[in-house]
Amino acid sequence: MSEKTTVLVVDDEERFASNMVTLLQEHDLAARAVHSGEEALDMLQREDFDVILLDVKMPGLSGIGTLEKLNRMGVDSKVIVLTGHASVDDAVTLLDLGAVDYLLKPSKTHKVLEMIRLAKEGRDLQKQAGK
Repeated sequence: MSEKTTVLVVDDEERFASNMVTLLQEHDLAARAVHSGEEALDMLQREDFDVILLDVKMPGLSGIGTLEKLNRMGVDSKVIVLTGHASVDDAVTLLDLGAVDYLLKPSKTHKVLEMIRLAKEGRDLQKQAGK
């Protein structure tokens, strides 16, 4: 039996983050939440996650700033942006920085779960290839 996929939810809306963690856990994923980019960076220095669900608009360090710092830290978690603030410029920037997808809130549960599954598979393939 394989290990559960680990997901870090990074969103300043505490209720949304809590609900997302509950939803992911109900689908047999190991999920935790933090409420700022700074908290995410701190958590990722101590723990490894397969996938990060990252909000864009947050006080302090934005989603873009968070992803830039994750890249500098060498974090190999796959990042899926999940935001309520649609912006083509932000989407292009985040995808250029390595995010694997850009989803708008609210997103259908099956879509989020499918993106997490695909991101985890991509991460596993990269690890197998030694990248």
